[in-house]
Parts: sequence; C-alpha cells; structure tokens
Amino acid sequence: MEKTSTVTTKGRPREFCVDNALAAALGVFWSKGYEGASMSDLTEAMGITKPSLYAAFGNKEALFHKALDLYENEKLEYTRDALKQPTARAVAEHFMRGAINAQMSSCDPKGCLGVISATACGAEAASIKADVIQRRASSQAALVERFEQAKRDGDLPDHVDISGLTSYLYAILQGMAVQAGSGATRAELERVVETSLMMWPGR
Repeated sequence: MEKTSTVTTKGRPREFCVDNALAAALGVFWSKGYEGASMSDLTEAMGITKPSLYAAFGNKEALFHKALDLYENEKLEYTRDALKQPTARAVAEHFMRGAINAQMSSCDPKGCLGVISATACGAEAASIKADVIQRRASSQAALVERFEQAKRDGDLPDHVDISGLTSYLYAILQGMAVQAGSGATRAELERVVETSLMMWPGR
C-alpha cells in the first residue's frame, strides 16, 4: 500500500506519494553519491519542494538513511537468498551473479550504492560512511557464519581461513561494483565471476 504525505506550506496543501518520492531520491543518491547529490537534484527528481522534503523525511542525511533501507530491501534481496544456497561455492556464486544483475540493471544506475557512499564520503558525511560500513559488517558477519557452517559440514577444507575467504569475496564484489560504475560490460564482470569460482576452495 502506497503511503502519501500531505504537507502544508504557504498556499494549498500538497499531497505526494512518499514511496515514489523515496524511490526517486534513491536513484539520485545511487547515481551521484551522498555528497554529489544536491538538494536541488533531490527535490527535482522527487517532484517536491524543500519544505515538503524536510517535513516528510527530515534532512538530507535522514533521507539518505531511508533510501539506503529501501536499497537493501529491494535491491539486495539476492544477498539474503545467497545464504540459503546448499554449498559455500553456490553461496559465493549467487552473491557474485546477483551483484552483476543488480549493478548492470537497465532500470537502475550502474554500480553499488554502498560502495559509492563508503568510498566517496568526506569528513562531513562521516555518519553516512559509518552507517554503510556497519551494514556491510553485518552482512559479512552473516556470511562468515554461513561459511563456518560449511566448514563444519565438510563443504570447505579445514585449512581455509573463513574470515580471509569472506574478505576475499567482498573484495571481489566491491571491485566488480567499481568496474560496473566505470563502464565495464556484463561479459567482463562474468569473466571475473568465472575466474573467481575456478579458484574457490572446496566443492
């Protein structure tokens, strides 16, 4: 069910769809990053005025956190599905191929919002960077737990450093995101996946 917001400023009250406005804001942040997205960029894309934005979402920082929630819920579902795969190799493959689909979608900006935000934020946006890093750490912790289970099940060799393996996979994912944002083709990213899987330990 769509949420609407009615904001009263000078003149007549204006009603708009909060969900649509938030989706538009996500697109701006995704393509320009947090610091690169101006208030004018946001209000123009969202089809609302600055007073309406502040009334419905709070400030720019609060809007970004809400947009990041939307991004995780709608664009990163593949990361949750990946953890349900039967083998560690299948988990890694699902992560990487899901990332390609998300980062190369014709409907969305290229690259990963989290990577863009974590690498492009300066000191003034420290809280934004901290939020992104905390979310990534939570995702990595879930992956470590899944790989630890795979090791107990004999799916991964005993000698494998689970923390190192998880960091390795995330380094690949972040590298793919940077490449996608820099104009890499789907075929180029698919080759990265295939090469990574050839070097994967275990089954």
